[in-house]
Formats: sequence, structure tokens, C-alpha cells
Amino acid sequence: MEALIYFSLGAVVVVSVWLIRSKKLSFFNQNQNQYRGQKPTFNIRDTLSGELLCEGIIFGPTGAVNSRFVADMNAIWDGDKGIINERFVYDNGSVQDRKWVLTIMNSGKISAEASDLIGTGVGAQSGSTINLNYNIKLPEDAGGHELAVVDWMYLLPNGTIMNRSQFYKYGIKVGELVATIRKKDF
Repeated sequence: MEALIYFSLGAVVVVSVWLIRSKKLSFFNQNQNQYRGQKPTFNIRDTLSGELLCEGIIFGPTGAVNSRFVADMNAIWDGDKGIINERFVYDNGSVQDRKWVLTIMNSGKISAEASDLIGTGVGAQSGSTINLNYNIKLPEDAGGHELAVVDWMYLLPNGTIMNRSQFYKYGIKVGELVATIRKKDF
């Protein structure tokens, strides 16, 4: 009986430390209020507009690089509704097309839709950042998993966007994307 008590106490301690670490000392700890008023201001209609180039890396659960990619993006806005067409070319030669439909609500919140999203993503602009949260279904050739995504975009002083996304399954981080997005040079 004593061993069961010690085991239970140990399990409670481990779970408590894990919860504190994952919620207070990690990527999840960021919030929009931290970035309010920071310059340059990330105006999604201006910054994510026109022909864009995205270059990035996807890390797997061990932290090793799983994939690299380059994407051409074209973003067009009509008032509070934007359409972003993306074409990703991965280092293994595969190509992926995605179309995002973003809507800016009167409250300043953002809703996001795409064919591989499960439901609608939600987010907001604040200072020099945009945060989006959504669930995505990976293509079958990538395992077909459903993942929760926490996506932060940070506007740098030179106009480049630094994008960092983390992917979770059952609350456990299984991947991360780091990318830059910038206006295309013609």
C-alpha cells in the first residue's frame, strides 16, 4: 500500500511539472497582450499582400529536420476578406497547393479556412504579431494525422515575416515549422 502511495505522489509531481512546463515555460505561454503596441505594426492586409516568397524548414518530434520547402504565395484582399494561394515545393520534389481564406472580424479577430483545416481557425493581430490556432489534417502521404497547430507570425523591421508554428497530437509536440515570408523581388 505504501508503494502505491509513493507511486501516486510521484505521478502527480511528474504531471504537475509537465503541465507547468508546457503551459508557463513554452511556446504556449505567449499571448497577444505581450505584443500590443510593438512596432512595426503587423497590418495583415498590407503585409500579407501581393506576391510573396516563403522559405522554411519542418522539424520532426526529435528536433531533426524532416523537410525543407520554398513556397510562392499570392495574397489578394477585398476589404476584410483575403485569399492567399500557396504553392509549396518540398526538398523531396513533392508539390502542395493550399488556398487560405482569411476574414478580419469587426473585433479584429481573424477567422481562417483552408481545405485541409478541420473546422475554422481563429486568431488575432496584435502589435507586430499575428497568432492563429487551428486543426489540420495532413495528406495521406504524410500520415494523414490530425494535428492542432499554434502559429505565430512576427513582423521584423525590414518587412520580413518570421513564422513559427508548432504541431501537437494529444497535447504532445510532434513537429515545428520555422519559415520566412517576404515580398517577392521582381
